[in-house]
Amino acid sequence: MNKETVRRRIEQLGIIPAIRVASADDASFAVESIAASGLPIAEVTLTIPGALDVIRQLAAKHPELVIGAGTVLDTETARQCLDAGARFITSPELNLEVVDFALKHGVTVLPGAMTPTEIAAAWRAGSDFVKVFPCSALGGAAYIRSLKAPFPRISLVASGGVTEQTAAEFIHAGSAVVGIGRDLVSPEAIRRRQAHWFQELVRRFLEIVSRARRPDAD
Repeated sequence: MNKETVRRRIEQLGIIPAIRVASADDASFAVESIAASGLPIAEVTLTIPGALDVIRQLAAKHPELVIGAGTVLDTETARQCLDAGARFITSPELNLEVVDFALKHGVTVLPGAMTPTEIAAAWRAGSDFVKVFPCSALGGAAYIRSLKAPFPRISLVASGGVTEQTAAEFIHAGSAVVGIGRDLVSPEAIRRRQAHWFQELVRRFLEIVSRARRPDAD
């Protein structure tokens, strides 16, 4: 799965589940449950104990899975993530060294950015997407809409505060993709090991994004 294939797949799916849980077992259960429910993509954050082992095991077991590493803050960590099998790397901040590393190694990269200056710098550096984070704290969908006016060609990922109630608004505002945390990665479903909860959550979010992307959507 090369960089362009990963980039296209992320855009097609339109949703990146952000896996930020308490343990490696919880992370594996969440990712596999979400993938089995029809959303074969996940960002495994490096705040999870044993996150690299989770990425390594999932990448080996599910080659069709678009598995990414989140909270990648430096190039050495980025290297470890690629060695583990990560298909994309993302972070909550803009580190141009990490972006450059990703470009040199042919991996999809989604740096975090907040201000118009950071967003433009991330795009000029060659980022595949720019993750606007924390989006809800910056004004939510209205902020995305404001950014798309001067930056119509930049592929934005709204992250932070995306819910069932707001996901469509972010797509309508111009987000190419939405990053979703606990509203999709249900802590209760993980605690109870009830995979069927994810089937319903994934179904709802995929339908919301699909409907919001239709040309006749409000």
